Amino acid sequence: MSLRVGYFPQNNSLWVLRHRRVLERAVPDVEWVDLRDLPAGERPAPTEGLPSAHGDHLFDGGYDFIGTGSTPPVTAQAKGHDIVYVAVSGPRVENGRIVVPASSPIQGPADLKGRRVALGHGSWQTTLLLLALEKAGLTWRDIEPVDAYGNAAELFLNGEVDAWVGSYPDLTDVEDRIEVRTVIATEGLFSHRSLWFTSREFATTRRDELAAIIAALQESDAWIRDNPLDAATYFARDDGELHAWEHAIRTRPWGLNPVDADFVAEQQHAADLFHANGLIQRRITVADAVLPEINALLTP
Repeated sequence: MSLRVGYFPQNNSLWVLRHRRVLERAVPDVEWVDLRDLPAGERPAPTEGLPSAHGDHLFDGGYDFIGTGSTPPVTAQAKGHDIVYVAVSGPRVENGRIVVPASSPIQGPADLKGRRVALGHGSWQTTLLLLALEKAGLTWRDIEPVDAYGNAAELFLNGEVDAWVGSYPDLTDVEDRIEVRTVIATEGLFSHRSLWFTSREFATTRRDELAAIIAALQESDAWIRDNPLDAATYFARDDGELHAWEHAIRTRPWGLNPVDADFVAEQQHAADLFHANGLIQRRITVADAVLPEINALLTP
């Protein structure tokens, strides 16, 4: 039986792991599934729900293991998928923030009321924006969210949106072209971690393969930390942005951490916000997706 791993550039660790072929030393039969090539599935309007393709494909035969940001596993659990968290990265608070053009009258999150805000809906950007709105006493219904995962930077530069939940490396290009101002930073509001998850069935019946994935990711992440320029070349081959990727890689944490109580609490807060704002249809308990014994696999 082959081991199927879902990957894409947005989970930097898995992207590099796929290209360096570290995992294949322990598990020869690995099938790498580019998430960008999978059917998109239903993508609701950003005012009505969250896209769920990443979690859905974990349960329809698309792959056995996946790495994403913080939002997809919450969405998957809300749809009734029996997921299990495997590990989390350190905080990536330097990876992005909510920005406006320097000349904008928007000074803080309260000024986002009635404004068009571009974001990659269904990613960590949805969580950050909801937390910013909550801080200002606003809800999802108080803004016009613009789902612009592929062309948000272009919309922002063209003035077609009022604000943008931007992230690197895309922010690098924008900052090189215009002056931007931060509406609210990620630090202090949201830890914005990478994370890895799987199905409960895989986590409990294929533990040796899960341990091999964790060990390979740990080894590869150590290499990325020590070789940021070399690591950036794997991303630049895909989009040509070597400088931007090197900057992003140098500012991000590397390594896998256990799923702890602080992370679970943050995820629960986000899940409760999704439900209160009508983006998921049922309440979930994030702790139900945690198997404490998996943390032992992360111990060197």
